[in-house]
Amino acid sequence: MTFWHFFFKNNDKKLLSQDIEYIQPKEVLLINNSDELKNIYIIINKEINLYELEELCDSVGWVRRPIKKVKTALENSFVTVCLIEKNQDRNLLIGFARATSDHSFNATIWDVVIHPNFQSKGLGRALMNEIIKELRCKDISTITLFADPQVLNFYRTLGFMSDPDGVKGMFWYPL
Repeated sequence: MTFWHFFFKNNDKKLLSQDIEYIQPKEVLLINNSDELKNIYIIINKEINLYELEELCDSVGWVRRPIKKVKTALENSFVTVCLIEKNQDRNLLIGFARATSDHSFNATIWDVVIHPNFQSKGLGRALMNEIIKELRCKDISTITLFADPQVLNFYRTLGFMSDPDGVKGMFWYPL
């Protein structure tokens, strides 16, 4: 599988430390009642049900990862963003993304996923815009991610670019 390493550079006005809010758990109604979608909430730094996340990842055909490792990855994430469809009988995890960071300059976005039944409705863009906003509120200036070839254009429309300034990513894998 080929991955592309993307960078997002935003040279907007630098935020002063007193302007930076700590990323606290919060929940915002994203879509109330549209023609196709009802009661979609975007939730920052919510406690994640690992089995619901596993089901979401299964829905898009991702390879299963050990649940203990997923738990550790979530515990070490800087920001998590969820999309939840709330109905009277249940809450359904329909989207997810997370970022790790050095808490100063750089962050990497991981595990961006939208349930297939909710794709092509603008929810992926909303998810990405929210995680970028949260990272920028913490004055993170360089945001990277890895992307499969079939989603390169999606990330480009959000301002990500391949290898700016000739920087090339390198990887080490065990043999």
